[in-house]
Amino acid sequence: MFLTTVVPNMLRVIWLEGATISVSACIAQAYIYCAIGSTECYLLTVMSYDRYLAICRPLHYSTIMDIRLQNFLVIYCWVLGFLLTQITLTFQCQLYFCGPYVINHFFCDPAPFLQLTCSHKADFQLMILILTIPFIVLPFILVLISYICVFKTILGISSAKGRKKTFLTCSSHLTVVTMYYGTMITIYIVPANGETLTINKLIAFLYIVVTPLLNPIIYCLRNQEMRAVMEKLIIVKDKQ
Repeated sequence: MFLTTVVPNMLRVIWLEGATISVSACIAQAYIYCAIGSTECYLLTVMSYDRYLAICRPLHYSTIMDIRLQNFLVIYCWVLGFLLTQITLTFQCQLYFCGPYVINHFFCDPAPFLQLTCSHKADFQLMILILTIPFIVLPFILVLISYICVFKTILGISSAKGRKKTFLTCSSHLTVVTMYYGTMITIYIVPANGETLTINKLIAFLYIVVTPLLNPIIYCLRNQEMRAVMEKLIIVKDKQ
C-alpha cells in the first residue's frame, strides 16, 4: 500500500518530466501516505516488543503473545495510524491556494505541499511538529527501550555462540528499523527548503521505495526454509 500510493504517480512524473494532479487527489495521496507511514512505525514498534518478549521473557512468551494479543496489536496499529492522520486531513481540506501551483517533489509530501498555500501556515506547521511525537518520536523511543533490554539480556549470556544466535533472531527487524526510522527522522527534522529539499527527495525515495524493496530480502534471508532453497538453487546452478 505504501508503494502503491506513491510509486505509480512518481513513475508518471519521471516519464513525462512533470505531471498534473488535482488538489483533492494530492490531499488524498498525502493522507494515505501519512496513515500508512505511521501504521508502519507502530507495527515496527510492536515487532520490537515481540522481540523483547522472545529474548527477555522466553518462558512467558507464548502465554503473553497469544493470538488474541497479536490480533489486538495489529488492529490497534492500523486504527491508530488512520485515525490520528485524520487531523492532518482536516487541516489540509481547509487550505486555499493562489499560486504557484508546482510541487517540488515526486509526491504530495506535506512539507512541499504546504509551501503552495496562501493560508496561514504557522498552525499547520505546528500541528505537523506535534504529530511527529505520536507518529515517530514515541514509537522510536519504545523501540529503543525494547532493544536496550534485549542487548542487556544478550550481554548476560555466557557463551559467545549463544549471544550470536540470540542476536540473529532480531537482526532482521533491527536492520529494517534502522533504515526506516533513520530516513524518517532525518527528513522530518531537517527543514525542507532550497538544496535541503533536493536531499529530502532522495531520502524520501529511500524509505518509500528502497526499504520496502529490501524488506522481503532481509526477512527471507532469516527464514531457514528460504535459505535452504536458495542454497540448493546455487548448488544446482554451479553444477550446470
